[in-house]
Amino acid sequence: MDSSDFPWEPPLAGTEAEHLVGALERLRTTFRWKADGLDAAGLRTRVGASSLTLGGLLKHLAFVEDYTFTAKLSGEAPGAPWRREDWDDDEDWEFTSAAGDTAEDLYGFWDGAVERSRARLGAALADGGLDRLVHVGAGEHRASLRRLICDLIEEYGRHTGQADLLREAVDGLVGEDPPPGWRACSGRSPVGC
Repeated sequence: MDSSDFPWEPPLAGTEAEHLVGALERLRTTFRWKADGLDAAGLRTRVGASSLTLGGLLKHLAFVEDYTFTAKLSGEAPGAPWRREDWDDDEDWEFTSAAGDTAEDLYGFWDGAVERSRARLGAALADGGLDRLVHVGAGEHRASLRRLICDLIEEYGRHTGQADLLREAVDGLVGEDPPPGWRACSGRSPVGC
C-alpha cells in the first residue's frame, strides 16, 4: 500500500498524538468523501422521517470544529461565520439553516473550519502537547487537549455513520474508505468531481 494514495491513514506505529490526530484525520476524510461532489439538492436529501441532511452535517461539523478549537481550547469566540444570535430562536440553527445555503458555501464552511482547526491544534500540540490544559472543564477541573481531540473523534464517528446512510440515499455511494488517491472537490461544481 502506497501511503501517498491513502494520506488519511493513521500511522502504523506512531506517538499517541500522531495516532489521535491520525484517527481524527481519517474520520474527517471519510466524512468529507461521503458529503463530497453534491449539488444543493443532494445536500438537502433526507432519509425517512429524519430532518438530517448532508448539508446540515457539513455546517454542524464546521461549527463544532471552530467551537472546539476556539471556545473550548482557549475561551475565545468562534468568529465568522458563526454568530451567537443565530442560535437564539433555533438551537439546531446550523442544521436547519443549511437548507438555505449553497453547496459551495456549505463545503466552504467545512473546509475553512477544518483548515483553521488543523492550525490551532498544531499550535496547541506544540505548546504543551496532549496534556496541555484547555479552557473548558468541569468546575475547577480543566480538560486536557487529549480530551478535546477524543471528543471530536467521537463527534465525527457519530456523524460519519449518519452521512453514510444519507449519501447512499442520494446516489448509492457506499464504502468504508475513499478510493486510493481521492481528493475533495472543495466546493467546486460537482461536474468533474
